[in-house]
Amino acid sequence: MNHSSFLLTPSSALLARRRTVGAAVLSASAVALLGGRDALAAGAKTDARQHEADVRILNTALAAEYEAVAAYQVGAESGLLTSGVLPLAQQFQGHHREHADAIAGAVQKMGGKPVQAKAQYGFPTDKLKAEADVLRFAAGLERGAVSAYLGAVPLFADRALAQVAASILGDEAMHWAVLRQALGEAPVPSAFLS
Repeated sequence: MNHSSFLLTPSSALLARRRTVGAAVLSASAVALLGGRDALAAGAKTDARQHEADVRILNTALAAEYEAVAAYQVGAESGLLTSGVLPLAQQFQGHHREHADAIAGAVQKMGGKPVQAKAQYGFPTDKLKAEADVLRFAAGLERGAVSAYLGAVPLFADRALAQVAASILGDEAMHWAVLRQALGEAPVPSAFLS
């Protein structure tokens, strides 16, 4: 079975549900319009505040992604990563670049201004003496990213943004698990993230 075609070709039941939901949304919109312009204006102000809040959340995530890109660069340039670990670090750095590009694009599409990467991050490079130190440093950043996205997902007013953030959360969790395993630790230390 071709799973991609299954995902891209909605069933007739799914299309029927979409039409029903669409009709309900249109009906709710009509009621709001008939209910009075004051209520509609209040809703527009709330939507604008929620939109601005989503942009702020995205920019916070973008700043963290830039930090991760810079951190992996420090690790790659440290000379401490073996030939078996360096390509993985570069792959993870590439993931963070992709996240940053997607988030910056979303901020721009929403009319916001994406934050810029810092010139310096003040990483504890003096404490990176061995490969394990670099891995532990990266694992700590990935764990922090997991926590940050876990906290951000329910805050998005735009559920599509929440979905993208949840997808990135999954990627960060995989990075963290792989780094923990490389350190000889249990890759998944518990059944729940907190």
